[in-house]
Amino acid sequence: MKKTIALIMTALLVFPLIACGSSKDAAAEGSVKTVTAGVLTMATNAYFPPYEYYEGDDIVGIDAEIAKAVADKLGMELKIEDMEFDSIITAVASGKADIGLAGMTVTEERKKNINFTDSYATGVQVVIVKEDSDIKSVDDLGGKKIGVQLATTGDIYCTDDFGQENVEEYSKGNDAVMALVSGKVDAVVIDNEPAKNYVAANDGLKILDTEYVKEDYAAAINKENTELLDAVNKALGELKSEGKLDEIISKYIK
Repeated sequence: MKKTIALIMTALLVFPLIACGSSKDAAAEGSVKTVTAGVLTMATNAYFPPYEYYEGDDIVGIDAEIAKAVADKLGMELKIEDMEFDSIITAVASGKADIGLAGMTVTEERKKNINFTDSYATGVQVVIVKEDSDIKSVDDLGGKKIGVQLATTGDIYCTDDFGQENVEEYSKGNDAVMALVSGKVDAVVIDNEPAKNYVAANDGLKILDTEYVKEDYAAAINKENTELLDAVNKALGELKSEGKLDEIISKYIK
C-alpha cells in the first residue's frame, strides 16, 4: 500500500510539470508536425518593409524576426519562402508551407481557408498621393484610379468601396507606387508602415492624414494543423509576456 501511495504521489508531482511545459517541450514531444521535420517553413512576400524585405540576399523585417523567435521557442530551424502575396494562403492551405507571415490582416474571407494565430501587431490602411494631388481624404477617391497590391485588404476594400473598374492591381506594393509616380494611377492604398518607406524613397509623394481602415495582423496556419496553431500561439504568448514582440516591432517602427 505504501508503495502504491508513493507511486500516486510521484505521478501527481510530475503531471503539473508536464502540463506547464514550454512551447519547445510541446514541439519536442512530436505533436507538432511541419512540412519538413524540425523546420518551420514560412511563406511571405518580401516586398513589404518593414515587415519583410531583402537585405542583400537575406529576408529581414518584423515578420522574419518574429518567425525566427517562434521557431526558436519550438526548437526548430526557420526557412523563409518568398512568393507572390496571393499565393501565401494557398501555400499554407495546401501544406507547402507551415505558416504565412506577411503583414497579413485577419479577415472572415481568409478564415474560410486557413486558421489565424493570435494577433501580434496592428496595422492601418492609408492613402498615398502626389503632393499636389486634389485628393485630400478617402472621400475624394471616388472616380479616381487607385493602385493596390493584388489580394491585399487594400485591394479588397477599394474594390468594394470604389468599384473594380477604378482599381489597378499590382503584384508588389512598390509596383503600385511606381505607377503613382509615373501618373498611371491617382493614389495608392497600402499599409501605413510600408507607405512610410515608399514615400521616403520617392520625392513628391505624401500620405494623407486621414486613415482608411485599422486592422489586426496574424500568422496563417493550415486548418488541419491545430497542434501547430496551439504551439505558435503559446510561443507568441511567451514572447509577448517577455517583451520580445514589442522589442522586435520597436526596432523597426519608432
